[in-house]
Amino acid sequence: MVRSFLIKPMLDEEYPMIDYGKGVYLVAKDGKRYLDAASGAVTANIGHGVTEIIDAMNEQAQKVSFVYRSQFTSEAAEKLAEKIAKMMPGDLNWSFFVNSGSEATETAMKMAIQHWQEKGVQTKTKVLSRWVSYHGITLGALSMSGHPLRRARFIPLLQDLPIIHPPYCYRCPFQLDSPSCGHLCAQELETAINRIGADKIAAFIVEPVIGAAGGAIVPPKDYYKTIKAICEKYDILFIADEVMTGSGRTGTMLACEHWDVIPDIAVLGKGLGAGYAPIAAAVASDHVMEPIMKGSKSVMSGHTLSANPLSCAAALAVLEYLEKHELMKEVDGKSDYLRQLLEKLKRQFTFIGDVRGIGLLFGIELVQDSSAKTPFPRNTMVTQTIVNIAKEKGLLVYPANAGIDGVNGDAIIISPPLTISNKEMEELADLLKDTFLDFSSLMETLEMRGDV
Repeated sequence: MVRSFLIKPMLDEEYPMIDYGKGVYLVAKDGKRYLDAASGAVTANIGHGVTEIIDAMNEQAQKVSFVYRSQFTSEAAEKLAEKIAKMMPGDLNWSFFVNSGSEATETAMKMAIQHWQEKGVQTKTKVLSRWVSYHGITLGALSMSGHPLRRARFIPLLQDLPIIHPPYCYRCPFQLDSPSCGHLCAQELETAINRIGADKIAAFIVEPVIGAAGGAIVPPKDYYKTIKAICEKYDILFIADEVMTGSGRTGTMLACEHWDVIPDIAVLGKGLGAGYAPIAAAVASDHVMEPIMKGSKSVMSGHTLSANPLSCAAALAVLEYLEKHELMKEVDGKSDYLRQLLEKLKRQFTFIGDVRGIGLLFGIELVQDSSAKTPFPRNTMVTQTIVNIAKEKGLLVYPANAGIDGVNGDAIIISPPLTISNKEMEELADLLKDTFLDFSSLMETLEMRGDV
């Protein structure tokens, strides 16, 4: 084996070398083809190898690939910010471009705190969040993340910002059903605010649909209206982390739009650049920016490659492609068809506890006993086992955590490019069925040995 000098996710594992991608497929150097049912990391929203995006990047590279944001602006960055303002709901008009979702959620946190400072309120410095959530791997973003397994190594460096339960109806923390529960998981926010003091809280951040930490958990109908009303009551900004759900993934620019709620700050990433270039954005409303405009006139954040012209040109081309081909309008129909295929699998395999999702973002929660919703023992590594079996069969699915404690539970995410066809969804379901059949056989063997 030839030594690699690259730090990969697992240092002792061999990863296929990808040669090229086209549409929903990736092809390795050895010729093996993979159906990308995860869009990488819920990122490749418009599929791989789209000529229009490559041409736009090449055209920009011919002009200039880098300018430093404190010295210059660029046509690509200006046009991208204008395009986002037109596509976003409400008065979400101000874009701060960075390179990753983690940087964008941290920028949103800083903007929220600075908003209050510029209004003369120095005590509002906390940004609260929920358990079973993930907002990024940098220390500020990880502090906001209610993901115990990803927090574990860095606890001494993190703030304790996750504070309330998630809207996890499959495993309701209050053992109730929606809507008769009165959305106690949302009402819990008001209790937390009163315990801490509204004068200390700048903002509350959520993933509209919980991704990697929970496997596409979708809230009940009026959950976000309750959350937004509580935030407004106590003068707390509402931040929507739409890194995974934004840019058309659920059929709208923001997933929040499904529940008629407009955040004060929205965070875009992943699908914004669709994997063609690293880019993310914290998008602030006019009313968030107003005191900053009247005060220091500068948001205290930034990175060397913020608003990089090449990345901005790629993202602008992605958004234009979404509009030109009306991809968001097709999401509902494709979502219905994919849900039918996944629900059919649920009826076939008893270890599928829940199929949930919205748009083209679905989660499959895996359980040992579907009637009791008993999770598999952690040492069986069910999620990774299924991811590995699927990959061997030429299917890429995304690993996710599950369980109300965020530790004991298994799930995978199915999130193909928005361009996927019905025929390709049928191929996806067939490969997933084959994966589950192999997993069933493996579980039977482990049960006979007494390992499960």
